[in-house]
Order: sequence, then structure tokens, then C-alpha cells
Amino acid sequence: MATGTEPPGSATGVRSPGRAAIAARHLRTDRWWLSPAATAAGLLAFVAYSTWRAFANADYYAAPYVSPFYSPCLAENCVPMRGGPNWEIFGSWWGLSPALLILVFPLGFRLTCYYYRKAYYRGFWASPPACAVAEPHASYTGETRFPLLLQNLHRYFFYAALPVAGILTYDTVLTFRNADYAWGHAGLGTLLFLVNIALIWAYTLSCHSCRHIVGGRLKHFSKHPVRYRLWTWVGRLNTRHMLLAWSSLISVALCDLYVYLLATGTFDDPRFF
Repeated sequence: MATGTEPPGSATGVRSPGRAAIAARHLRTDRWWLSPAATAAGLLAFVAYSTWRAFANADYYAAPYVSPFYSPCLAENCVPMRGGPNWEIFGSWWGLSPALLILVFPLGFRLTCYYYRKAYYRGFWASPPACAVAEPHASYTGETRFPLLLQNLHRYFFYAALPVAGILTYDTVLTFRNADYAWGHAGLGTLLFLVNIALIWAYTLSCHSCRHIVGGRLKHFSKHPVRYRLWTWVGRLNTRHMLLAWSSLISVALCDLYVYLLATGTFDDPRFF
């Protein structure tokens, strides 16, 4: 910031001669730090909870519910789930939690998400801390160096997130069974899973990469009416991408917590019919 001590002609832009010499880092009078602080706190809470549950390797199935953190279950050491997403691709040599085999895909999708990048860049790296607030870093390289160069994999993580969302949809269908696997029943968990899968699909399809895939690289929308219609639908979702990002993050954690409480016998699943 200009202090009024620079030699004449030595500064440009807002520090150029004739501009007000302002020593403050910014002129914002609101509590601008609340948003990045709350974002960092929320993300840390989810990271702590999901890390504990992912490595726990226990209490992730309570018929007919399976935790979204463990679906699909791809290891031989998975808890048997009748009609559930059990695919023993990894044999007895895999001794760690099966959640670690699948979470890499939704985690990669969210880590490289355009909104989440903004969220943790501001919340953890202060790059920048907020609008109209100078960042404390001496230099800026953007996403041109490792590991941030990996952010370019976002589109491919989007492709991987689609089948995961499809499997979670299948899990949601299975919640219309009771604990004895009889169809035509529903409980409080069914409602939670329905809300969760709706939010997960809304978040996934509101992705900027999805918007580009359905409507990008077109010179004339009039010649591609179907893709144009899809592009407008995704565009409407995209305006709520931040809300959907947080809502789906909370809902997936709540579903896992609900299954955990059922599996540990904390309470029984209230049945509607």
C-alpha cells in the first residue's frame, strides 16, 4: 500500500502519484473475515468426521441402509449386504477400510470443484482472504504448479462421480425394504436417503464441467436445440452451485451418521409403513 514515502514516479496504479496514500490493507468496515472463517471451520469439521468414519471400518451397515462413505463396497472384508453394493474386487490382501477404495472419487470431485477451490483457497490459504482484501502472499502462480496443476483433472473426476451417484441411487432404492429385506416399506432413513441422493445429483449436475460438456464448444445453439435446453437447465442449477455443494456435503454426512447410530444400537429406525 502507498504510504506517501515512495519516490515520485516509482509507483503505478492505485499507488501512483496523485492517488490517496492509504496505509491500510483494505477499507472494508464489515466483518469480512467471518465468511472465510466459517468456511474453514465447516470444512475442517467435515474432514475430521469423514476421516474418522472412513478409517473406522465398522458400523456402516444397518439393514437396509448402507453408509454412502462405504458404497460401493469393493473389498472382501466388507460387511455382507443382502442385495447391496458388494463387489469383492479387492481380495483378502486388502486389510484397510474399504471406504478408502471409493472415497477417492467423490473426494477428488469435490477437491477440484470450482466452488470448493474458492472456498478452501480463501479459508485456509487466504488467497485472497476476501473481495477487496489484499492477500498476504508475495507472489502468485495460480494453478500452474504442482500440486494445484492437478485441479485440471476436475472433468475426469466428474466422469467418475457419475457412476458413484448412480450406485448411491441404487442404495436409496434399497431403503424401501425393512430390516428383513421385504419390499414396500419405508422409514426415517428412507426419507434421509431420498433427500441426500436428490442433493447429490443436483450438486453433481450443477458442476461447471457438466455445463461445458452439455453446451460448450457450440457456435450455434439454434442448430443444437437439445443441447441448448440441457445447457439452460444445468445453468439454472449452476447458479446454486455453492448452496448445493454445502447441502449435499451435510446430507451425506447425516446419512452416514444415521447409519452409524442404527448400527451401534443407539436407536431404532422409525418406520412409516
